[in-house]
Amino acid sequence: MNEIITKSPKETAALGKIIAEELQGGEIIGLIGDLGTGKTCFVQGLAKGLKIKNIVNSPTFVIMKVYKNKQKPTLSLCHIDAYRLKSANDLKAIGALEYFKDKQTITIIEWADKIKTSLPKKTQFIEFKHLDNNLRQIKIVSV
Repeated sequence: MNEIITKSPKETAALGKIIAEELQGGEIIGLIGDLGTGKTCFVQGLAKGLKIKNIVNSPTFVIMKVYKNKQKPTLSLCHIDAYRLKSANDLKAIGALEYFKDKQTITIIEWADKIKTSLPKKTQFIEFKHLDNNLRQIKIVSV
């Protein structure tokens, strides 16, 4: 497990960009942390690292957004906000299970702790914790 302290939203996004370089497709990453701990900021950096040109924001109301990589059309980013989800049935209802199986899609789930038992065993987790002002502790459990 790696533990990283970021000192600004820019550093949190930069960490996402660095991690994106290691991803090949087919990964499922669960983000765990309270409101305002940097989860969405991290996803924005990850999307930049994947060369996704769209504006990436939290899919709070729509629950799931899928972004295509214009330079590498075979690679997609599926971004899920699981705050309001309760079970595997909810994941199935939004179509997430198809993305979990897709080797050309990287799936990232904010509030993954809400549905942790419904996620595939291969899911990797990153934990976010607010320390002070802009300081964030980010624990990469496995990526």
